[in-house]
Amino acid sequence: MQDTELEALAAPAGAMQSTQPHKLQLVIANKNYSSWSMRPWVALTAFDIPFEEIRVCLDQPGTDQELARYSPSGRVPVLLADGHPIWDSLAICEYAAEQFPDRGMWPRDLRARATARSVCAEMHSSFAALRRDMSMNIKAFRPGRGRTPDAQADIGRICEIWEQCLCQDGQRMQRGQNGFLFGDFSIADAFYAPVVMRFLGYDVALAPVLQGYAERVASHPAVARWVAEARAEAEAIPKYDDAP
Repeated sequence: MQDTELEALAAPAGAMQSTQPHKLQLVIANKNYSSWSMRPWVALTAFDIPFEEIRVCLDQPGTDQELARYSPSGRVPVLLADGHPIWDSLAICEYAAEQFPDRGMWPRDLRARATARSVCAEMHSSFAALRRDMSMNIKAFRPGRGRTPDAQADIGRICEIWEQCLCQDGQRMQRGQNGFLFGDFSIADAFYAPVVMRFLGYDVALAPVLQGYAERVASHPAVARWVAEARAEAEAIPKYDDAP
């Protein structure tokens, strides 16, 4: 066995040089409704990672069969890296961060990066009432609707997360930097972008510092592009449009 092979075996997995895929395809659903699709799409777009978009419209004849072509779980989003599927929004973002380490998709500071992963994981696994009672519909404006006690509790926890992250980043904000959850835009902000869409669509009142953050996320070029393309979609799905 050659020395270089021995070194490769001895090196930690994270230290091994990644081989970027030649072709990335991101399979998503309707931009107007699919918050899960929005997260990795915004992350890849924000960090200028090239990919081909494949959009599968929800609730159409053949939707399930179309999804089964791409996704082992039968759900979106799924990233095809040279045809190999990576499904689930958090797995997709972690994969992209590994393959493109120069893009700085996670905060560079160790503690900030750990916190960013924590708040993404909480977003990923929690807030069921907010998802159920205040579903994402970018074209709709539903002020005051969906405010069940459980949804309101979810709103409170999300505001707490944002405030803690922004306060920890206060010194950077005072120096005129970008003012996202960890200073520069990161995967964490992409994960909370669909929440921003909900808060705007349901006219959730926020403290000034949190309202400012929500407006910065909504104005980010990747988020603004997703919103514009969502508004341009022709499909209307009654079960989502008639939801709370």
